Amino acid sequence: MPARCESPSRCLGRRPSRHRCNATHEAPLRPQRYHEPRKVRGEDLTVNTQPGLDPSLLFSGPDAPEESDLYKCVHCGFCLQACPTYIQTGLETESPRGRIALMKAVNEGRIGITDTVIRHWDLCIQCRACEVACPSGVPYGNLIEATMAQVAEHRKQGFLRKNAEDMSLKHIVPHQGRLQALMSLTKLYQKSGLQSLVQKSGVLGAIAPSIADIESSMPQVSDTYFQANGQTIPAAGERRARVAILSGCVMPLVNGPEMEAAVRVLARNGCEVVVPKGQACCGAINSHVGDLDTARKLARRNIDVFTEAGVEYVIVASAGCGSRMKEYGHLLARDRAYSEKAERFSATVKDINEFLVELPFDPPKVSLDYRVTYQDSCHLGNAQRITAAPRQILRAIPGVEFVELPNAGQCCGAGGTYTITERDFSLRVLNSKMDAFETTDADVFATANPGCLMQLQYGVQERGLDTQVKYVTDLLDEAYQLEE
Repeated sequence: MPARCESPSRCLGRRPSRHRCNATHEAPLRPQRYHEPRKVRGEDLTVNTQPGLDPSLLFSGPDAPEESDLYKCVHCGFCLQACPTYIQTGLETESPRGRIALMKAVNEGRIGITDTVIRHWDLCIQCRACEVACPSGVPYGNLIEATMAQVAEHRKQGFLRKNAEDMSLKHIVPHQGRLQALMSLTKLYQKSGLQSLVQKSGVLGAIAPSIADIESSMPQVSDTYFQANGQTIPAAGERRARVAILSGCVMPLVNGPEMEAAVRVLARNGCEVVVPKGQACCGAINSHVGDLDTARKLARRNIDVFTEAGVEYVIVASAGCGSRMKEYGHLLARDRAYSEKAERFSATVKDINEFLVELPFDPPKVSLDYRVTYQDSCHLGNAQRITAAPRQILRAIPGVEFVELPNAGQCCGAGGTYTITERDFSLRVLNSKMDAFETTDADVFATANPGCLMQLQYGVQERGLDTQVKYVTDLLDEAYQLEE
């Protein structure tokens, strides 16, 4: 008797694929209904579902999306109104449900990973608001991360763009010395007056408008950098905890003074703060674009460095970095040497706002005369589910008038590299956020992630608003400084 296939609905027979089957089949691999061209719900997207679909266009390898996660989605639609790209377009294929439907179609061999399909996944900001809305517990963040790893193998790019991306994401961002050298050149460009000259001349805008737009939104590089040289900052007064702080990649160069403020806040609240030498980028940027190999290398390095530091907690001042580091266990789940280490390490990672409230922090004794609103950074509110702590800190500062931002949990459009690669969509989402902000009459726009901070600063600049954009810890530090 021929062997029976255990999964005939998804089996691709003997063809090389993730669902390869060695069983003998008595019936065709696909029912006839799948042989007809179909339309993906919500958009006029006709896909070829012929049995001869090239297996190389299907999901494959260990980093393919997990089926147990894919098929948790019951297509209820609760995610639609939480998704910023669906809100902007009204298209099913620009929603989490639609993108998962495309993942399932590829997984089942009904369509391939084509440029058209990739485009819908690319437009996802990866804000993970859908995870909060989902009643079925679909881990969309894991699914889109795994999908982008598959996309990376199929993406068609020009020679210059491909090499530029590889150079920046694999050979510059993961290496702090190289990134600092690049930022120093950027600072020279900004401080020398060359940037002002370029912008006033309008030449760049005439030649390459998209590049000119990105150049105009480029953040100001800090006069001072925050260095991870293995230094230890003593606690002020009695020591309550010994912690390490992640320096990160971009934040210590663009927000050096803000990192110093975060350290002062921790020390002021009785923490001995270690800044381990040899730490690396958290890997979030790489994993968002599908470069999981580099992300894993960075994760292993951070686990080793911070474990050797011998601290109780690893404090992270960037929401995106904290989210990535809390999920090292998932990232390294198949690494026999690091899977258990990663789980133990991730359990020690704390967002700085989360940690201060749990400690608990000492409320300032001096007032600040500010009207403040707060934007929930996606990877703090959605991925880490931390929304109360930043608000609790802001409300504890004397003199601060806190006003809630309408749709505070909706993405600002930054999304790491999204603000560069999907500029038009990024600005559409930002525009909605700035409309909401202007209803608050706030003096200060507070947030908890460097990408959000830079995006909101650009929004304030474009609208000509007299508004400061700050981290929550900046305000706490400012109040503490006035006590002295």
